[in-house]
Amino acid sequence: MQDLLPHEKQISEYVKTIEHLKKQNQGNPLFNSEIRKFEQKLETLKEEIYAKLTPWQRIQICRHPRRPHTIDYFKGCCDSFHELCGDRTFGNDPAIIGGIAVIAGMKCVVIGQEKGNDTESRVKHNFGMLHPEGFRKALRLMQLAEKFNLPIVSLLDTPGAYPGLEAEERGQGRAIALNILEMSRISTPIIVIVIGEGCSGGALGMGVGDVVAMLEHAYYTVISPEGCASIVWKDSTKSVEAASALKLNSENLLQLHVIDSVIQEPPGGAHQNPQQMCNSVKNYILEQWQILKVIPKETLLEQRYLKFRRMGVYSSAQDQKS
Repeated sequence: MQDLLPHEKQISEYVKTIEHLKKQNQGNPLFNSEIRKFEQKLETLKEEIYAKLTPWQRIQICRHPRRPHTIDYFKGCCDSFHELCGDRTFGNDPAIIGGIAVIAGMKCVVIGQEKGNDTESRVKHNFGMLHPEGFRKALRLMQLAEKFNLPIVSLLDTPGAYPGLEAEERGQGRAIALNILEMSRISTPIIVIVIGEGCSGGALGMGVGDVVAMLEHAYYTVISPEGCASIVWKDSTKSVEAASALKLNSENLLQLHVIDSVIQEPPGGAHQNPQQMCNSVKNYILEQWQILKVIPKETLLEQRYLKFRRMGVYSSAQDQKS
């Protein structure tokens, strides 16, 4: 098994044993029943392991090098896609890809943060970390969608906005804040899906929508576990503890009303069956479009505003005493 994760080692041993038995006893029906028993044990083992994944193990799944990225979803979901580049102010940011698309007859504008899938493409896309021109590019495409009354699909997958000096010089903070403001009042349906890492303002700068969904093993958080551990414990090796404390998994955020839906992944993660994952994302987009397209624009904007105003759950010291 390529790119094996630590919790998958036992599964890998079972797979190797089954493959060895099949190879050694090819054409011998006497061993078929034994092979079937091993296959049944393998399925049971998978269910047990994947049902008890820790937050950190799920982050490892989310960061798996073969996990589908924005480009893969565009290819798997869109019947056609025409890329549009540049922010009309500074330049084109390869960390974000977007354009006009058709998904099962639904004309829309799709935008997404792209990390790349090998060393060369990761460097090209800056590991999915946007510069200010990336946020301006996203906003330009969203305003284009509003002009032509097209729905917007925004895919989030970033370790955070680029923190370099040149990004700050070009107005990184303002670019993120402006996107949040403008997305709150764009009068066309916005569907947001966290497909991988959703970290900090890098994600939120493209994350304001009428519905926000997450893939099962994606995570959405104000800071990465490593960053949190460095600040809280002054020790980045405590990222496992930080992952648990941050409540960044999909079921936590669903309970806190930060997201609206969880899109289930294939057993073991999206990388185990990318096409199945693309189909699930596509079906979710189409289902939400059927709901959102009949809502009047004034109601849509009001509901979007109230959705973010009501977000989160808290308790006071007085509540705890009572």
